[in-house]
Amino acid sequence: MSIVRVDTEAPQVAVQDVQDIAAKSGLKLSDQMATDYVTLVSGLEAVIASLPDDSCVIPIPDLAKYPRSDIHFPTDNDLGGWAAKVTAKCTVPTSNLLGGRTIALKDNIALAGVPCMNGTSMVEWTPKVDATVATRVMDAGGIIVGKAACENACFEGLSATAITGNVHNPWAHGYSAGGSSSGSGRLVGAGLVDMSIGCDQAGSIRIPSASCGIVGLKPTWGMVPYTGIINLDAALDHAGPMTRTVRDCALLLEAIAGPDSWDDRQALLDLDDRRLKFVERVDGIVSKPQSEMLSGIKIGVLQEGFQIDGQDENIVKCVQAAVDKFKALGAEVAPVSIPEHKLAPLVWMSSIGLSCGRQALLGGMEGRKQLYMTDRLALIGSRLTQQQFDALGPGAASLYLNHLWLSEKHGLVHQGKCMNLQKFISDAYDKALKQFDVLVMPTLPHPAPKLPEHRYEEGLLKFTMRTTGMIANTSPFDNSGHPAISIPVGFVPAREDANVRLPAGMQLVGRKYEDVDCLKVAAAWEKAYDWKILQS
Repeated sequence: MSIVRVDTEAPQVAVQDVQDIAAKSGLKLSDQMATDYVTLVSGLEAVIASLPDDSCVIPIPDLAKYPRSDIHFPTDNDLGGWAAKVTAKCTVPTSNLLGGRTIALKDNIALAGVPCMNGTSMVEWTPKVDATVATRVMDAGGIIVGKAACENACFEGLSATAITGNVHNPWAHGYSAGGSSSGSGRLVGAGLVDMSIGCDQAGSIRIPSASCGIVGLKPTWGMVPYTGIINLDAALDHAGPMTRTVRDCALLLEAIAGPDSWDDRQALLDLDDRRLKFVERVDGIVSKPQSEMLSGIKIGVLQEGFQIDGQDENIVKCVQAAVDKFKALGAEVAPVSIPEHKLAPLVWMSSIGLSCGRQALLGGMEGRKQLYMTDRLALIGSRLTQQQFDALGPGAASLYLNHLWLSEKHGLVHQGKCMNLQKFISDAYDKALKQFDVLVMPTLPHPAPKLPEHRYEEGLLKFTMRTTGMIANTSPFDNSGHPAISIPVGFVPAREDANVRLPAGMQLVGRKYEDVDCLKVAAAWEKAYDWKILQS
């Protein structure tokens, strides 16, 4: 290791401290090595003490330009939808793209002065910064009206773990709104906000969107900056729009997409202005005669996406019927097999423990070039305390235990193997997408489940088993980074009660950075058919 500076005049650390730290890792230092290292580490401490404060580079918002008021925790959070309320807008917006629209932010997205709970009491943190997506919403004339509830540490697909309480499905009280962007799904689905921004690492935009009968887009990895948002895993992190219509989805994506100079997920993102203009091209599609809207578009029906273990036959019928309707819109529809699709969720499950446990729960982001929210990092140690662990829901607790297990039993070789397999799987989708413009499949294998009566008091295993297989069609595209949109295509009976009707979602997956293809195909279907009258 090259040394920039050795400061022999610096106050010397104790030899015993050096030896104790080495001993914690099972190392024994010779007396000479310990003495030599005292000089080196003393110089290191002196350099650390000499560094300037990083406040000069932290993007603290101009509160005169972006004022916020009425910050409070609502006594009525609308059946779990709200985490907090606020009114925040720009006094001099640069466009009217979102003029007057109301937007909720998932409660892992920073908005200065508003508590960011991340669905858990593990860390109590009020940000000093605004996430890039929040600033862009306000610059586009949108009004941020609150923080939407999210599941505990953003690691649940069932809306029963948020610190603010259960989040109920807008179509059926007592049923899940999906997760982890559960509040976003409920608030948009119930018409309480025009739009919301969710985040997705395994399906957390698309699961609540499919469950709540709304449109949700997980953009191409890196299309939307993740700056100022609590990470789960930088290789999986996506932020994107959740709206009632495809056009609104395109509108919000246009407002928040593009590089921001902070997020290294965007380091190679070099898109011209037209490729970041989504609304115009969506409008162009739906203005055509119905039979010509998708002329020249090739849609691949992903066979493995209809072969999920335990898949509800009503979901299969509903989505297949929706797929069949593309032919009347001028599209060419054909089956396609990608065997690697069945491997993808297994790789996701195997890989997240090491990286996601470290990043999501301990804040470790070494090697990434991005905004570090150091005030939050200061609240987390190198390991969770018992109190912090006990504050987690079943999914996040299982994640942390997996992190400890994989670190001890498998290590970095296993992590490297999973990352290599992710590339192998992504290449398989890319190969298919050379033949087709989009791939189509059910978003979820079954309708939203009923919420447990006593939240997660039933225990880790029973609670976790409620969502087994849920992410089989969603998590593969967090691994691969392809854009994926869920749109509602009808109602199906609840598994627990055939008299309860719940939304079913269809997922469209496109080529990387061609998010507009997903939007165009989705918009054409939405224009031609009213999903609310379609039932299995």
